Order: sequence, then structure tokens, then C-alpha cells
Amino acid sequence: MQYRHYKGGLYDLVCVATLESDLSEMIVYRAADGSIWTRPKDVFFQLVDVDGSLVPRFAPVA
Repeated sequence: MQYRHYKGGLYDLVCVATLESDLSEMIVYRAADGSIWTRPKDVFFQLVDVDGSLVPRFAPVA
């Protein structure tokens, strides 16, 4: 599934992984340039303040 970062970049969600040290869920995602990134699941899906409005950090692209 593809997501758009609130700053504009497009990313493909690769998978949900488990962090070994504390068993928390991590999102593994790929940028358009092919680089692979991870974030904690709750951070990936959290709302961020942009000019006084709360918007998703990553929003699904239909």
C-alpha cells in the first residue's frame, strides 16, 4: 500500500515487523529512491501539527 508523507513524499509500506528488544511493532517502508526506512507503528500513524491543524504523518493514497 502507498502512503503520502505530510511533507509530500510517497512511500510504499513494505511490512509490519517486530522489534526484537521490546517486541514493539515497526513499520518498514520504501521511499521512491529505493531507500528502506523503519518507524515505530504508533509514530508512523500518529497525527502531527501542521500550521495548527492535526494531519496524519502518513496518509494512505487511494
